Amino acid sequence: MFSQLFGTYLVEKQIITKDEYRAAIEKQLSVRVKLGTIAIADGLLSEEDVEMINQLQMQFDKRFGDIAQEKGLLTAEQIDALLAKQGNPYMQFTQSLTECTELTATVIDKTLAAFQKEHGFSDADMTALKADDLDALIPVFACAANPLITELAGLVVRNINRFVSRDFYIGRIRHVKSLPYSALAGQKLTGSTNLCLALAEESSDQAFSLIADNFSGVAQNDAADTLDAVCEFINVNNGLFASDQSEHDKEFELEPVFAYKDQSVEGDFHILPIFIEDHKVTLVIADNDAVKPGTTPYHSSSNEKKVYEVSADAKGSILVVDDSRMSRVILKNLLEEEGYSVVAEATNGEEAVEMFEQHPVDLVTLDITMPKMDGIEALQKILAINADAKVIMITAAGQQSKVLEALKYGAKQFITKPFEKDVVLNSIKEVLGK
Repeated sequence: MFSQLFGTYLVEKQIITKDEYRAAIEKQLSVRVKLGTIAIADGLLSEEDVEMINQLQMQFDKRFGDIAQEKGLLTAEQIDALLAKQGNPYMQFTQSLTECTELTATVIDKTLAAFQKEHGFSDADMTALKADDLDALIPVFACAANPLITELAGLVVRNINRFVSRDFYIGRIRHVKSLPYSALAGQKLTGSTNLCLALAEESSDQAFSLIADNFSGVAQNDAADTLDAVCEFINVNNGLFASDQSEHDKEFELEPVFAYKDQSVEGDFHILPIFIEDHKVTLVIADNDAVKPGTTPYHSSSNEKKVYEVSADAKGSILVVDDSRMSRVILKNLLEEEGYSVVAEATNGEEAVEMFEQHPVDLVTLDITMPKMDGIEALQKILAINADAKVIMITAAGQQSKVLEALKYGAKQFITKPFEKDVVLNSIKEVLGK
């Protein structure tokens, strides 16, 4: 983030050109690759190991190296060696600037002092900035009266860095009453505090597409696909946040994600500008239930329900229902590795009922919070079709009241996100008896 902030400053002061700035950034990024890529190149991890760690990062707010060490895949010494190879971002960018422009190290140091003064950064801030220490920088850029806003903003920024791009920087958080946008995707959390998290694109740009393509790993075909993928990104962040807060005795219910186009957010909220590869997207966070993200929701027409062939020697057939694409992928991979056969996927309650009628299965994993029809209503309709249907509810941490409601209606078990492999498999074995 230092490179982008300082580089943008140099362009604004006409010390270097935009082309020179981009050349220096590209040169630096070609050197500072992700730890997983270096670990594969050094023969320390396999591609499967890295993919597994990446999936766990989507479920837990942890660093790549921390997960690799917890899983016994890398030692602390190996992680330190990988970080050393990744390099110091300040030194790398300084070197890139001297190679891509006519700036000398002396001029860079002198300009850096002016940059620090103009932005009001303390010496400690500059140390964190030069090291791209996001945990230390979030309180500098996203300090709000409600610490939950700062925590949620920090989670989003860390996940931009993990899943989307290292070529980004953020501005300072602001308190506003209105924000026009061309597109917005978000989700509300209700409970201990009412929160709303959204990403807004204020004008037609590429920032949404960059998030969607890089986070989902699949190129988006149209605006509907892009909004769906950004909703998914928001859902992942809110799920991580709710799970973390549940450990501090705070409960949050995740409401269905929403999308709007060409309207405005109104109320009392904070915005944090995020610049990804020079394209701007705005993080919107509110800590009250008065904020209105829009008046007329945009309903995507995308349909992701899927049907698969059943393995003849499968331990059991399963229908996976979740509006989160990432959750479906994680569950499907986990179940199939254990010998179960995922017969079909559905993305909301309506699809779940339809797929259950068309494809009778031994077990349904059913998310509680979904658009169109939630998991509680879908559970009742599935049991009306077959009173002996075996259903396991999928819930975010902190949704105890809905879990109790589902169990009362006839759900056999529940699994809490983020998924823990042993818990998932033990629950399924208990319900299916195999």
